[in-house]
Amino acid sequence: MKLNNYLRLVLVGAVALAGCSKKGPATASNPGKYSSTTGIEYNTEKGMAVANFKKIPEGPGLVFIEGGRTVLGSQEEDVTMTHDNIERTVTIASFYMDEAEVANIHWLEYLHFIRTDSAEEFYKSALPDTTVWARDLSFNDPYVTYYLRYPGFRFFPVVGVSWLQADDYCTWRTAKVNERLAAGGDSKSGKGGLFGKKKDKGAAAGAEGTAGAAGALGTGKNSTSIENGNTLPNYRLPTEAEWEYAAQALVGTQEVGNENQEEKRIYPWDGKSTRNAYGKKQGQFLANFKRGRGDYAGIAGSLNDGAMITEQVYAYPPNDYGLYNMAGNVNEWVQDVYRPLSFQDVEDLNPFRRNGVGDPAEKYDKKGYQSLIDDHVRVYKGGSWRDVAYWLSPGTRRFMAEDSATATIGFRCAMINAGSNK
Repeated sequence: MKLNNYLRLVLVGAVALAGCSKKGPATASNPGKYSSTTGIEYNTEKGMAVANFKKIPEGPGLVFIEGGRTVLGSQEEDVTMTHDNIERTVTIASFYMDEAEVANIHWLEYLHFIRTDSAEEFYKSALPDTTVWARDLSFNDPYVTYYLRYPGFRFFPVVGVSWLQADDYCTWRTAKVNERLAAGGDSKSGKGGLFGKKKDKGAAAGAEGTAGAAGALGTGKNSTSIENGNTLPNYRLPTEAEWEYAAQALVGTQEVGNENQEEKRIYPWDGKSTRNAYGKKQGQFLANFKRGRGDYAGIAGSLNDGAMITEQVYAYPPNDYGLYNMAGNVNEWVQDVYRPLSFQDVEDLNPFRRNGVGDPAEKYDKKGYQSLIDDHVRVYKGGSWRDVAYWLSPGTRRFMAEDSATATIGFRCAMINAGSNK
């Protein structure tokens, strides 16, 4: 009898050990059948609903940017004497970013959907200002009519878009992509939904904002919600720090095991020149910018940078993160409110300058015309087709009113890398 009890204990112990060796620690994709703190079984009448989760759904157009430590700030001589981007060490969490600037075809798609799904007033507010091309002493009149809508310009970057319009686009894009995911990945199969004509009250409330849109579709085990992990996080404008870090792309200069980052970059590519130093395209410019006074593209028969105005969003070589036109073509809006001392005020982990925190606008005499700074001016970066090479350096920065637009500023979207440091 004692021997049988002994064998039974040995057998139970062996099974327990075998189960432990296979189970391992709980993870996001394998949380286990039971709670590791209460022992209550998930997905039962008394337990919490825990949905299956593999990883964040793939976001259209996005490239993964592995974060890390870097030195932000201007790598160029501060010729403007603004001293508004002094070098400092920060850490940026991993995130996603559009591989290219948002193009005319993408904005036309946006207009197509909101024309049927939204109020006429909002549709009109989303129209780009095509008159940004008009110049009193320059014949740019054809661009006013054709740049946005003519098929030949489909994959040229959208311009004439304010920061506020770009921010609205990010909200719409989040909701539209998640609507497609909720319909099983087929955008044609969805009827009604966030942007359909027949909406219930819950869906309509969700359509007002990206966060609400993600949660408005339900919280059940198989529904579309943040908790279930079957929606994408918000598309948004990148922070200035994220944008600058992604433009540096120092991942391409790294040696395994070396954390010193001896190799710095003035531009989003190797070397101190704006020209390609290698291969068949040696000597050609690596970005679309103004070469000098009155020289936007070079001479006929050898158009070096290939563009008098903007160029297609995939026209130049990508940087080491796979991002196109992180210098030149068009400047790009970022999230941050502009302050000249942001570099010393913000934190060193995911730095970001938001409204109403420190360095109040009252310190800047805008009413007395001694300053252009207030809480409604936003940073833009990257240089454009109409800028000289100085502005191609990722550390340079400028600002403009968030409700203004020009022919030299576009944007791209970013997204958090949820639930992972890699």
